[in-house]
Amino acid sequence: MSDRRLEVGELSAGRGEKRYGVVEFPVQGQPYRLPLWLINGEEAGPTLVVTGGVHGSEYASIAAALNLGRSLDPKGLSGRVIVVPVVNLPGFAARSIYVCPLDGKNPNRVFPGDAGGTGTEQMADWVFRNVISQADYFVDLHGGDLIEALMPFTIFFRSGNVEVDERSLEMAKAFGIHYLVSSVNPGSTIAAASSVGIPAILTESGGQGIWTAEQVADHTNGLHRLMRYLEMIPGSAPEAASFTLLEQFLWARSEHEGFWYPQVAVGEAVYAGQELGCIKDWEGNVLQTGLSPGEGTVLFIVSSLAIHENDPLFAVGA
Repeated sequence: MSDRRLEVGELSAGRGEKRYGVVEFPVQGQPYRLPLWLINGEEAGPTLVVTGGVHGSEYASIAAALNLGRSLDPKGLSGRVIVVPVVNLPGFAARSIYVCPLDGKNPNRVFPGDAGGTGTEQMADWVFRNVISQADYFVDLHGGDLIEALMPFTIFFRSGNVEVDERSLEMAKAFGIHYLVSSVNPGSTIAAASSVGIPAILTESGGQGIWTAEQVADHTNGLHRLMRYLEMIPGSAPEAASFTLLEQFLWARSEHEGFWYPQVAVGEAVYAGQELGCIKDWEGNVLQTGLSPGEGTVLFIVSSLAIHENDPLFAVGA
């Protein structure tokens, strides 16, 4: 916890101040632009970092981060908040699915990044060192990509640090989305944060290029609930929300290029080995049957007819 000056790059905010700006840093020898808000509360408290747009076409999460940055007032705020609405700005501009156009890499598989690596890795390194590492608590807002239907859920990382993992789970509960999913996959923003002792969650709502008011509210309401839980904004602690804890996040991927025919919808309960869709060739021959890797709930499913080799098909929370 701190009441010191809040700084990212050349942008800074003293106690009781709010600043919007665009910081620049070099990526592959070219300037990389990162718009953000710094909100430094009038009272001391924890530092919360909120990011969106790690995947540039997950619009409900980006809209929610924009709402938070624009609306949050340092008056009545205890602590400090950094809001980065669009981390992957090249992907946002290009309406890119999954990856950053700088090098075709998925930003949420390369954190904490590499200062000597490719473009996405350099960007992740700077964001992690200069933004995420300032956090006492970290929230990364996501959703279904342009070709993904998705039901809301929150992911927390199992780092092996019992204290950090328990605090991350409590953050997920406070956020208020019903499905909570445990993850152990490295390379994500929250994996990198958890590895250095920062409790962190990744929230998911929205998808298919749509950002309804309800989907945006899943994120904004959750952020307000979390900030009340952390005693950063006025209001009583949020009422406990019902939740289902899913200990496994099981993905299926395409082994072929072809045409994808999903047979279930998000939110459906499925059993291990159940056929959830199939990939066909031009003549309608089945190339691959998408079988559920476990018993659980379909959390997202690709809605695109076109499918490429190694594309995600669906994920089941088990």
